[in-house]
Amino acid sequence: MKKPHLVLGLTGGIAAYKSAELLRLLMKQGCSVQVAMTEAACHFITPTTMQGLSGKPVFIDQWDARAPNSMAHINLSREADAIVIAPASADYIAKLAHGMADDLLSTLCLARNCPLLIAPAMNREMWQNPATQRNIAQLIKDGVQVLGPDSGIQACGEEGLGRMLEPERLAQHVIASFQPKLLSGKKILITAGPTYEAIDAVRGITNRSSGKMGYAIAQAASEAGAEVTLISGPTALITPLATCRIDVQSAAQMYSAVMQAVSDCDIFISVAAVADYRVAQQSVQKIKKSSAQLTLELIPNPDILAQVASLPNPPFCVGFAAESENLAEYAEKKRREKRLPLLVGNIAQNAIGSDDNELILFDKDGEHPLPRADKLTLARQLIQQIAQRYKGTV
Repeated sequence: MKKPHLVLGLTGGIAAYKSAELLRLLMKQGCSVQVAMTEAACHFITPTTMQGLSGKPVFIDQWDARAPNSMAHINLSREADAIVIAPASADYIAKLAHGMADDLLSTLCLARNCPLLIAPAMNREMWQNPATQRNIAQLIKDGVQVLGPDSGIQACGEEGLGRMLEPERLAQHVIASFQPKLLSGKKILITAGPTYEAIDAVRGITNRSSGKMGYAIAQAASEAGAEVTLISGPTALITPLATCRIDVQSAAQMYSAVMQAVSDCDIFISVAAVADYRVAQQSVQKIKKSSAQLTLELIPNPDILAQVASLPNPPFCVGFAAESENLAEYAEKKRREKRLPLLVGNIAQNAIGSDDNELILFDKDGEHPLPRADKLTLARQLIQQIAQRYKGTV
């Protein structure tokens, strides 16, 4: 994907302090960002701050002399792949809805030939006001993407809907808008994270899986236009965008959740590090410590991926193999035994808990490495590979 050039517009609102972090996150994703501010926005955060973070002079004045043709509104909008207004105040939303152009930012929005995304930020009563809701409805009808708002405690001390989305979430929305919709309309079921097999009321058997790879794949699939259901073991991760998340604990619970959902999916991606065994007799109460040796009988858990792949009319199945040695041998064996069109392998000790990884894809044509990168980048590459293979089977 070509790294986008964005115009980030700031209007007058206390949420403008979040815009500095949003700018930083967008640039971290490789975007180039030109900031344009209203005079009201300058009362909440200084242009100097935004210039220091963006590395570019901030535009405020419609008659800025730095534009040799006196057309800053045309120059900025034509250079942009998208315009993002965050925060978008109630007043500015009204301006946009009615096509007003009385300052630089509103003028360049009216003159744009690129997508416009807005992040509303205002008091809950202002958001609920019928006039604001009419304006929002008109903007949506006009093709403007409305991101949020969120609900929570507001600067005025009241609580309700109207808070601007947090910068991390906004950045995800913006970047997602540029991803190719390779799986538009497809339903994807993903498992992620570890499972927890209880021994007694307080102890259990688990593993070191963080769930980061599975969550990154869920985000990448959602960005690609898919309808995503994520069945997750215990993690502290934030649910990816536009994802239906089902939380489970044990392998048996994950198996049950998968089997209930799998009939309605086109693609199944088994990323979770599912425990191979569980305790035969779980104690309802805490087992008290003693000097005697404690012996636990372990019995096999169901093989979720094998069960799904062996269904009479299975979805397109993608498996994962995390091995500590002999990756190619064990991964290819697993792929053949479970009759998978695609299996993704990695070295467990190099991947578990880390923010980056390297993958090897195994299919009927051999091995296809994906070089080390952050997990979201790898997830996007993997989704592209899955989309190509899936389209070749339908």
